[in-house]
Amino acid sequence: MENLPATLPFSERINVKSSQVFAATELSYAFVNLMPVLPGHVLVSPRRIAPRFSDLSGEEVADLWQLAQRVSAAIVPHFGCTSTTFAIQDGPDSGQTVAHVHIHILPRKPGDFKKNDEVYDAIEKSESDMSQAAEKAGESKGMDAEDGRKPRTPEEMDGEAAALRQVMAAAGRA
Repeated sequence: MENLPATLPFSERINVKSSQVFAATELSYAFVNLMPVLPGHVLVSPRRIAPRFSDLSGEEVADLWQLAQRVSAAIVPHFGCTSTTFAIQDGPDSGQTVAHVHIHILPRKPGDFKKNDEVYDAIEKSESDMSQAAEKAGESKGMDAEDGRKPRTPEEMDGEAAALRQVMAAAGRA
């Protein structure tokens, strides 16, 4: 992975620390999730801020999905999973609360949700929680009363990103 700036833009108001990025290209980057729905739930985003998928160039779309493919191929076996859910929420009516294109990648295994489509409700909830937690940066981060998840610490996220950088390298996907 090339030298990255200290932070990468995730929207007009949110930046991602480079220590939480585990894969990057010239146009896209992959990073760990503040409030993952499942173990290994990560995000892939274009470097250029683009609120909607249609705002991306063809080159950015191709790069974004190629990185998502590389990430999935490396992390699914790492987390002992058999499948992957890829999801994009494109616009506020789809549940997008962070106004920047990003792909949710969730390694999946049998029984991780009672009903398979419950994953989409969980992603929407995670998206909302992540946006709220990011806006409250610097304030104490409490437990999410609805589902018991709480935002991870920067140290936890840095540690997972470091481990996933090694996973990507070992899989030849770095």
